[in-house]
Amino acid sequence: MKGKLKSKLSIVLLIIVTIIVLYFALKDDFNDIISNILTINIWWLLVSIFLIFGYWFMKSFVLYQTARHFKKDYRMTQAFRNILLTQFFNGITPFASGGQPFQVYSLKKEGIKITDATNIIIQDFIVYQIALVILGVFAIIANYFCHFYPEVGFLKQLVTLGFIINTVIIIVLFIVAFAKKINYFIAEKAIHFLGKMKLLKDPTNTKEKWKDYITRFHSGAKILMKDKKHFIKLIFMNLIALISLYLIPLTILYGLGDYNSLSGGLTIITSAYVMLIGSFVPIPGGTGGLEYSFLTFYGNFLNGSILKAVMLIWRFITYYLGIVVGAIALNTKEK
Repeated sequence: MKGKLKSKLSIVLLIIVTIIVLYFALKDDFNDIISNILTINIWWLLVSIFLIFGYWFMKSFVLYQTARHFKKDYRMTQAFRNILLTQFFNGITPFASGGQPFQVYSLKKEGIKITDATNIIIQDFIVYQIALVILGVFAIIANYFCHFYPEVGFLKQLVTLGFIINTVIIIVLFIVAFAKKINYFIAEKAIHFLGKMKLLKDPTNTKEKWKDYITRFHSGAKILMKDKKHFIKLIFMNLIALISLYLIPLTILYGLGDYNSLSGGLTIITSAYVMLIGSFVPIPGGTGGLEYSFLTFYGNFLNGSILKAVMLIWRFITYYLGIVVGAIALNTKEK
């Protein structure tokens, strides 16, 4: 019941914040913005939708490649459905915190042990975070030399903070995945404390179970680093996925008839800045923070109703469409 209540509260909060964002986005140029949205070139709109499906497909392929180390008959269709479901649960939970736990649950239902399922998701998240940080480094270095965003104020500091947070996450994940002694120590101290508080009936037995769990977990984690070429390939595929995601504002702008204001490289750099900020907005989907950062950073190259129209279409394709497709997948049995 508590989980359902939290989900309902998250959805209500999401709806309220979305209405507020729409109000502030539309209140000044309503007619022009709606006119731009309604007159977008349908073919460029389809290219934008193709790019988001390309992003989901590449992430599915990374999950598929990782899961096959633990279950040889794991299928690409299962991985794709898993990623679609993740879009839904990431979209309705703060900090996108609901996706990974549901992925573990979904993998378990597909016949993979909890230990291995957790391992798969951590490995998948590690290579994704590395790709995210690589593009973040590229964006920060490019802006350092070219000064693309002279009027963004404190958002520059937030981008740096977002970059640091994502780098720290990678380090923590590597510790969780590979530092067996540290994990033994943490588990032993936690169990000892819970035993003293009388919250565990059999601390000794629990300690042995956790040792066995950590041993099996780390045996699986070693698989990721055994094949360096495979590890690099997974990072490269995540880079392709993120570049596909980052280019969506450009194709939307082309659909609105503007072929000059942005280039592919500048769009990737600006999107990387926007997404780094989105990592610490606590509202589901980063709603409010992502729209504001998009308008601020892309506002250096676009303005008026065009800027707001691009932002609204981009937000629908990259966020709300994922929730809709994920909800359909959630309520459709896999064939």
